[in-house]
Amino acid sequence: MATTGKKEDIMILNPDPPPKQETGNVSATKLSQQLQKLMLRMKGECMQEDGKGVDYSKLKDSPSFKEYKQEVAQLHEVELSELTDTQTKVFFINLYNALTIHGLGVMDTLPKSVLDVGQFWKITCYKIGKNVYSLDNMEHGILRGNRPHPATIDKPFDSDDPRLKYALKQLDPRIHFALVCGAVSCPAINVYTETNIDAALDSATKNFCAQEVSMFNEFDEIWLSRIFQWYRSDFGVTEIDVIK
Repeated sequence: MATTGKKEDIMILNPDPPPKQETGNVSATKLSQQLQKLMLRMKGECMQEDGKGVDYSKLKDSPSFKEYKQEVAQLHEVELSELTDTQTKVFFINLYNALTIHGLGVMDTLPKSVLDVGQFWKITCYKIGKNVYSLDNMEHGILRGNRPHPATIDKPFDSDDPRLKYALKQLDPRIHFALVCGAVSCPAINVYTETNIDAALDSATKNFCAQEVSMFNEFDEIWLSRIFQWYRSDFGVTEIDVIK
């Protein structure tokens, strides 16, 4: 059930877990693996035939989705510092995609476009450990190594923000083809693991470019997705770098 933050209008979608007799941190690696399994089950139960969209009418009644909503409560007790950079990348790609689906899945009426939901990427959040992470925090703060959103010059995390220490040290531009933002043009939903991450990101990149990049040799023109414009600095310094 969503809760609204006090400082700003945010929706924290993972409630506090039930009290335990024993206290201790939940392994981020093990929880990530458990959530991966549930995501695969939800994908099997609720995906549309094209493999990209979610049938949200099925999702609302899906046993896997109900179990998933219970499991994400454990994120409150996760310690992210145990993760390697690769594990952090896998953890937050999967969590970003799951949070997007979760955020849309709990809405009373599914919007025609995620753009119709005001500030969806800023207000849709999970609490992980002691800190709250929105979709924007996950993408720009963690996965993009604390780089500004294209619409601003401000970095997501200030220098004294405790979440900054989890930001990836090296940006992998292939993440742009793995993150599902809820729009029609988004990549197909996948589930990533530590062992398949490189091959899966390569595949996601090639599939996206095959659909969204067109070359016209007779006119010496290449038509690119706007992602390459919005996040140009992620792909290279010059236009030639971006094309390469």
